[in-house]
Amino acid sequence: MASAAEPGTATHKGRMLGYFTLLAMASLIWSAQGTAVKFLDRHMGPIAITFVPFYITTLLFVPLLVRKRRANPQASRPTWSDWGKFTLAGVLGQVLAQLGMTWGISKSLASNGAVLNLMIPVITAVLASFMLREKLTRLRIVSLAVGLVGVLLMSVQDLRESSFLDMKYIVGNGLILVGCFGSSFYNTYCKGLMRRFQEIEILIFSYITASLASVPLLIWAEPFHWSLFATFDWKSWAAFAFLAILMYGASMLLFFAALEHLDVTVASVSLYLVPIFGVLLAALVLGERLSTLAMAGSGIVLVATVLIMKYDTSY
Repeated sequence: MASAAEPGTATHKGRMLGYFTLLAMASLIWSAQGTAVKFLDRHMGPIAITFVPFYITTLLFVPLLVRKRRANPQASRPTWSDWGKFTLAGVLGQVLAQLGMTWGISKSLASNGAVLNLMIPVITAVLASFMLREKLTRLRIVSLAVGLVGVLLMSVQDLRESSFLDMKYIVGNGLILVGCFGSSFYNTYCKGLMRRFQEIEILIFSYITASLASVPLLIWAEPFHWSLFATFDWKSWAAFAFLAILMYGASMLLFFAALEHLDVTVASVSLYLVPIFGVLLAALVLGERLSTLAMAGSGIVLVATVLIMKYDTSY
C-alpha cells in the first residue's frame, strides 16, 4: 500500500495545491507592482521608488528576526562566512535585479522589459541545473516551453512595440537582462541556503546586506529627501505601503514558503502567472478589454503551471 506522502496520493496533491496557492498569491502581488510605481513616479525617481520601500521592508523584518531569536536562543548565529553568502545573495541578487531592471527600462522601452522578463524562468532553470544539480527533465522543459508560448501570446502588443535591435536601446536591454539574471540568481542561490537556514532568516539577512550595499548608490545617483513624503496623496501612500509591505515583504515570504518544499525550477514556472494577473487587474481596475490572444495565452499558461505542479515527481 502506498504511503500518504508518496506522489499521486491525496496528501501529496493537497500539499502541491497548497504550494501552488502560495505561489499564485505571490504572483498576484507582483503583478500589481507596475500600477503602484505609476502612482509614485510623480514624486520620486526610479531608484528611490525601488530602494526606499525596500529599506522600510528591511526595518519591518528586523523585529521578526529578534522575535525568532528570542524564541530559539540556541540557534546558531551566522558566521563571517555565512554573512559573505548573504552579501552575495543580497548584492548579486536583490540589488542587481532591482537596479538592472530600473536603469534598464529607463534606457530602453517598457515593452522590451516586459518581453525580456519572460526569460526569468528559463534562466532560473539553467542556473538551478548548474548550481543545485536540479534535474532538467522532459516534463520541466515542456512546461517551461508551453508557459513561454502562453505569455508570448499575451505579450503580442509588447512584442509589436519592442525594439531589440535598435542600437540606442542596446545598453538598456543589456541592463534588463542583468536584472533578470539577478532575480534568477537570488531565487536559486537562496534555495541552496535553505539547507542551513530558514527562509525568514535568508530573507532578513540578505535584505540587510542589500540595503547597506544600495544606500551609497541612492545617495550618489538619486539623492532622496524626506520632504518628498509631504507631496504624497492617499493613493501615493497606498502605493508606497503596497511596495514596502506586500511587494518586498509578504510576496517573498509566500514565495519562499513554497520554495522551501519545491525545486526552484518548478517554483519558477509560477512566474508565468504574473502577466495573467496583470491582464486581469487591467481589465477589472482599468476597464481594459481582454483580447482573444490574452485569454488563449492565459489558458496555456495555466495548463503549463498545472502540468508541472501536478505531475512533476522528480524531487
